[in-house]
Amino acid sequence: MAPMTEVAARSPYAWFPVARSADEIATATADNRLVASPYTKLMTSIMDVDMAAALVLASEEKADALGVPVDRRVYLRGWGYAEDPAHVAGHPDLWRSPAMAAAAGAALAGAGIGVDDVAYLDLYSCFASSVCFALDALGIAEDDARASAVTQTGGLPYHGGPGSNYMTHSIAAMVEALRADPDAHGLVSGVGMHMQKHAYGVLSADPGTGVVADAAGYEAAEGPRPIVASPEGAATVAAYTVLHGRDGAPERALLVCDVANAGARCYAQLEGGSDTLAQTEAEELVGRSIRLRPEGGLNLAHLD
Repeated sequence: MAPMTEVAARSPYAWFPVARSADEIATATADNRLVASPYTKLMTSIMDVDMAAALVLASEEKADALGVPVDRRVYLRGWGYAEDPAHVAGHPDLWRSPAMAAAAGAALAGAGIGVDDVAYLDLYSCFASSVCFALDALGIAEDDARASAVTQTGGLPYHGGPGSNYMTHSIAAMVEALRADPDAHGLVSGVGMHMQKHAYGVLSADPGTGVVADAAGYEAAEGPRPIVASPEGAATVAAYTVLHGRDGAPERALLVCDVANAGARCYAQLEGGSDTLAQTEAEELVGRSIRLRPEGGLNLAHLD
């Protein structure tokens, strides 16, 4: 996230053009409260910004007729779209996105290139997890220099993500990067709500064959996990977070749980007061055994 702030600091369009250190971003303070652990306010996308971007799309013939200079043209070379299960708890693996990998692979295949041929990235950055999922899906290692150069704008937390319009900004910024480096390829990605919908596009100032083929349809190799409404008894923590209020204090812990029922999952809220919440943030809960009981429309979880 810290290198992303450096991109935003150089941008005349960023809402928060301030370079920040990793420690400044990750350390919770009165001005940088925890929102949902481990994410502080400075790690969270900002949608309530007043900004706009525009793209002009044209066929080659129309661009010729309008007199658009060749060195101003950037082309879509390949694209892909795929969806993971609609509900977070339904994702077979909570730590990766097969649909993201499929969409990225389709975009690269359509462009006729591999990921090592991509010079510029703008990976959708609503949270750090979205970027990490994308790097994993693309096969870009943490020690790859591109892993710290994942945005052309500064990203959603620092450039700003105006409603559903962030990708107009990322594509416009990628166009500018590719105009300056016409032999390069750039890749942009978008993520829908709940890490479900994934769109990837490869762009280049080189038109290639001039034909962009439709990407092959995506079929998940594994169906979604069943989600049960009100389980009771033994379960295991599969994922969790602690939500914090505007005063920075922890309010409640939300869990995704593996229940002892044919691979099913459920959502739950952890029982206990401030001491329990502090323990939850100090210790790793994934894999911990819990007991579930339904009460008042909630699934309440108690640590074994």
